[in-house]
Amino acid sequence: MKSMIAACGNDCSICPRMLPKTDAELTASAELWHKIGYREQAVSNDEIKCEGCTPNTWCRHEIVSCTASRKIENCGECGDYPCNKILAAFENARHHLLDCRKCCTDAEFAIMEKAFFEKQMNLDKVRMD
Repeated sequence: MKSMIAACGNDCSICPRMLPKTDAELTASAELWHKIGYREQAVSNDEIKCEGCTPNTWCRHEIVSCTASRKIENCGECGDYPCNKILAAFENARHHLLDCRKCCTDAEFAIMEKAFFEKQMNLDKVRMD
C-alpha cells in the first residue's frame, strides 16, 4: 500500500485507527491508545475511528488548519518547514516513543513506530521529492 502522509507527517496507511475494518480491530485500537496513554480510558469505536485529518478535526499543534490555509497536503510541502508547530509535534512524538516502547508488544510497536514516530523522516522525504 502506498504511504498516506498526514499534515504532521504521520503515515496514515499503517495507522491502527485508520485501517481497521471490523469492530474488533477498532476495539483493539482503543485499548492500545489507552495502554499507551493517549486516552484516559478505552473509548468507543466511533470515537477511536479516524477517517483522516480535516480542518474540522482536532489537532494538538494546529497543523491541519495551518496546512489547509496554505493549501498544501503536509508540512513537508511548506516553505517554512520546519516551523515551531511541527517541531513541537516532533518533540511530542519523541516524548511518547519510550512509553510506547515499554508497554507495546514488538508487533504493536513496529506499527506505532512506522505510523507515528517517523513523522520527521516522512516529511523530510516529501521535502526532498
